[in-house]
Amino acid sequence: MCALNTRITFTEEQAMLLDTAVSFCRDKSPVSAVRRLIDTDTGFDAAIWQAIVELGWTGIAVPEAFGGSGLSLAEVATITEPMGRSLLATPFVSTQVFTRALVASGHEALQATVLPDVCAGAIGTVALTEPDGDWDLRHPGCTAEVTAGQARLSGRKTLVTDASVARYLLASVTIAGAPALALVETSALPAGALRREVIIDETRRAWQVDLQGVVVPTAALITGAQALAALDGIRDAGLMLTAAEAAGGIAGALDVIVAYLNLRTTFGRKIGTYQSLKHTAADILISLERSRSHVYHAATLLRDGDDAEVALRMAKVEACDGMAFAGDRAVQFHGGFGFTYECDAQLYLRRALWLQYAFGDPAHHRRRLADCLLAA
Repeated sequence: MCALNTRITFTEEQAMLLDTAVSFCRDKSPVSAVRRLIDTDTGFDAAIWQAIVELGWTGIAVPEAFGGSGLSLAEVATITEPMGRSLLATPFVSTQVFTRALVASGHEALQATVLPDVCAGAIGTVALTEPDGDWDLRHPGCTAEVTAGQARLSGRKTLVTDASVARYLLASVTIAGAPALALVETSALPAGALRREVIIDETRRAWQVDLQGVVVPTAALITGAQALAALDGIRDAGLMLTAAEAAGGIAGALDVIVAYLNLRTTFGRKIGTYQSLKHTAADILISLERSRSHVYHAATLLRDGDDAEVALRMAKVEACDGMAFAGDRAVQFHGGFGFTYECDAQLYLRRALWLQYAFGDPAHHRRRLADCLLAA
């Protein structure tokens, strides 16, 4: 069921979180640190992750009964936007999507076992994509065969973010023709099950995961209505946080553009005084404001428990397309650089190209929006 709603609210709690997150990300993720982490195995600083845990951000959307703050994805999105602006590299988004799946599922046994661990700093991730799959999360190609109190998995997942550092991995599978989810502790994966993948965004780490022959107890399965609820939770969190990160990325790319337009001089004038460059910068600023409006509209609906599918898909398309445009223009404006790789603008363009295809490309979401908004 799709619904169209135009409500936007921003609470005092979100405002305080935003101020804290902006300061944290600005201090912890200067561009020099972003570039340094590109050459590391994990892609993030363990000390910064521990600081995030101590701030309580890993459990912000976890119910209080399981050690969390009992807030919503709206507050998580508020924290994620400054992370996108500063290109902060952590497993935060991967873990929040994983957390949302467990919370939405209503599987109390797994929640009681895993969520306190996540609040304490354990990293989680989701394994959804397959080499020949599609964007519909309810059509997994991997399978699980249940016998004698355990499930034997088969198949391969690709583009699994932060798999090498995660303690928990939630994989989508099919059981007797129906979608399900299997919670896998990565310590149980056989040697060679993880293979690093080369992706456009060098600040990220993505892995191919071979599930062939992995065995989990049936208690680690989420099936039936709980699985469908969990998959919807993954969709909501993935779209929400990807859009928030992209909106922040637009702001970051614009910062790089404005700094350069006010720095470089040609023919005795700052290049920022040229009309065509000013107009493009203004277009990016307008795109940023549109994206933020979409993001916090979707966040409002999620916090209030309303149908947010239309808002989430709109936010994903608007913010990711906007960041791709901002990143592309940033690279073009820096045309005086000898090598694009030396220019910080390329970091935002690479992040934008990754985000555009995370949790469904723009064409997929526009197709679904057409189904929602134009259906008889």
